[in-house]
Amino acid sequence: MKQLTKAEEDLMQILWQLKKANVKAIIEQMPEPKPAYNTVSTIVRILESKGFVSYEKQGKGHVYFPVVEKQDYSNQSINKLVDNYFQGSFKSMVSFFMKKNDMNIKDLESVLKEINKKDD
Repeated sequence: MKQLTKAEEDLMQILWQLKKANVKAIIEQMPEPKPAYNTVSTIVRILESKGFVSYEKQGKGHVYFPVVEKQDYSNQSINKLVDNYFQGSFKSMVSFFMKKNDMNIKDLESVLKEINKKDD
């Protein structure tokens, strides 16, 4: 799976939320200052070429929808982060966040409970 640029990922976040949308509806969800229609249309076509988005013809226009699930992209992104910055060690990543972000024991216990739920 290819990595997305910040602009592409921002647009995908909107599409994951909306499920289906034309370019106008995507722009409506974007923060001010809103980008030009052509800019968003270009990014959508790039996402289509990368295999993240497909479309249905609707009248003279297109309605776009994600073909990559948010969870799948998130998993891939986290794994890449762990590999690139923590030598593939989730333990090192958690240790880093505990030290740098003042993660407390209660937070860590909460994370462990979530992990244990996954194992059940």
